[in-house]
Amino acid sequence: MEILNLYAWLWWNRTLWWDEHKITAVEINPDIAKVYQDRFPNDTVIVWDAHEYLLEHFEEFDFIWTSPPCQSHSSFRQNIGVRYRWVKAIYPDMKLWQEIIFLQANCKWKYVVENVKPYYKPLIDPSVVLQRHYFWANFDIEQVEIEQDKIRTAQIPDLQKLHWIDLSEVKIKDKRQLLRNCVHYKLWEHIINNISTHGKI
Repeated sequence: MEILNLYAWLWWNRTLWWDEHKITAVEINPDIAKVYQDRFPNDTVIVWDAHEYLLEHFEEFDFIWTSPPCQSHSSFRQNIGVRYRWVKAIYPDMKLWQEIIFLQANCKWKYVVENVKPYYKPLIDPSVVLQRHYFWANFDIEQVEIEQDKIRTAQIPDLQKLHWIDLSEVKIKDKRQLLRNCVHYKLWEHIINNISTHGKI
């Protein structure tokens, strides 16, 4: 398959896709893009705005994976941070809903949109809920049970071990938050396997 991996970040969703697929990863942060490229030298890595790249190139791929920034939708940020920790309230980033609507209306091939469970009633019901994440897709995704470590209290070394990631050389703020937001890599593998089972291209 030709896969478009948007908002690629550091690779956790890529880990178990192996090298049998042709993968294009889009990441706006050049430092993070370099770490990704070093880990997967055979992937095409593009430093660009993933939201804009999707609009211009969505027809070029067999499968699209997009995971827009989740912080503005997070129930933890809103219900704990804003209410009890003096975190500033912000607008939800509507790119998430734009991409879901856009792909539902225009994408002829397979896609998945991932995000956290929001603090509000979702504007569009997800196709499936796995662990603490919502997924919107145009093929069936089966439920799966994956052992989940206690990431809420875990610190950077344990989180790096869990996600097979070393951020010691990466220039980025709040590494712990970034690692806590990672979806378990086995979920990505499960969804890719579901394409061949329920969503043949």
